[in-house]
Amino acid sequence: MKEIFEWNRVLFNELPGVFLLEVIFRSAVMFTVLLLTLKLAGKRGVKQLSIFETVIVIALGSAAGDPMFYEDVGIVPAIIVFAVIMILYRTVTWLTGKSKKFEEFIEGKTECLIQDGKFSLSSFKKETLAQDEFFSELRVKSIEHLGQIKHAFIEPSGEVSVFYYEDKEVGYGLPILPALFTKKNKNIPTDGTYSCTFCGHTEKQKTGTATCKICQKDEWVASINTLRIT
Repeated sequence: MKEIFEWNRVLFNELPGVFLLEVIFRSAVMFTVLLLTLKLAGKRGVKQLSIFETVIVIALGSAAGDPMFYEDVGIVPAIIVFAVIMILYRTVTWLTGKSKKFEEFIEGKTECLIQDGKFSLSSFKKETLAQDEFFSELRVKSIEHLGQIKHAFIEPSGEVSVFYYEDKEVGYGLPILPALFTKKNKNIPTDGTYSCTFCGHTEKQKTGTATCKICQKDEWVASINTLRIT
């Protein structure tokens, strides 16, 4: 039976000293894996915390938890993990301050999702953000249609920031209220102002079918030009 407070076991779990080098290697590898995994998950996967901050929280939480519960995990290796993580943290922080490209890779950068009431398709495709999810974010901000929006950005934190048109500048736009958006159709029933459901491009259309000159899609919904209620 093992003795309580057998210090060699408590501190090192009877591991050879050379294993501490392996701990450093394991820590660096797992830190990188966590960083890349959360990077691939996209901004929305780690909303509010940056990807880098989330990696630090997960890594430190794991390093702190294991030696608390598992007899076969020594305290000293866990402390080394902490030290390696903090060194990596300081290194990455220093590099982000020195290189704008590295900072954008680690933290992400602000992307414009809506420009002048229409989707910025090139930016929207980069983000792991479904149209329904984005519309939900806008409805929470009391937005009824894209014609009310001058610019909308997704920030590195995953938050969506919106800049509005003044009431006198609000034009027709793609409705995002479910009751209206679900009336989309490839056949335009009557002459009027319609919005492309894919890119938000808005123009007058005649009865029949039409192809959007921006994205080449052919699904439309009647536009609205209501003002925001604040």
